Amino acid sequence: MTYSEKQFSIPELQGISAKTIEEHLKLYAGYVKHLNLIQDKVAELSADYEKNAFTIGELRRRLGFEFDGMRNHEYYFEQFEGGAAAAEKDSDFAKKIDADLGGFDAWLTGFKALAMTRGVGWAVLYFDKKTGQLVQTWIEEQHLGQLAGLDVILALDMWEHSYMLDYVPSEKKKYVEAFFSNLNWKVVEERYVKSVSQL
Repeated sequence: MTYSEKQFSIPELQGISAKTIEEHLKLYAGYVKHLNLIQDKVAELSADYEKNAFTIGELRRRLGFEFDGMRNHEYYFEQFEGGAAAAEKDSDFAKKIDADLGGFDAWLTGFKALAMTRGVGWAVLYFDKKTGQLVQTWIEEQHLGQLAGLDVILALDMWEHSYMLDYVPSEKKKYVEAFFSNLNWKVVEERYVKSVSQL
């Protein structure tokens, strides 16, 4: 299968510059490109698998990094489409946050704190269809630490490329606030509803 770059309709954002989004989308395009290159190279080398087993193995190790980089960024950019939209405090998603994570406002404060974890990575909120619970975690390397089988509901990129053109590292809290001020919560809520519908 060949993967294609998704096109995102991202409006002008407050606190996250058009240049940052432009450069960030180039990085996303690189994940798609290299994922396809890896797949093509593995297919080519597999003609003599025994001879190329080591190289194929190393390429397959790299595939997870490229694939998850592609997919995580698709979750990320989709959250800006349609412009900022406030969270519906009486939505099924907000009610689930209340039930599982101690109330929407308290959860959001905690999620922002999660995003401030030292180092680079992702703050992610998942839905676990096996338990019917929301789960959140910090992921440093996108191919290491993803929670298997869980649906991504909210994804916040905390690698420095996400904000360095706008904020120095000591100001990354401002980027987190800018992210949430531009977030289309309807996208997040729809992800949750879709995931629940698959139970």
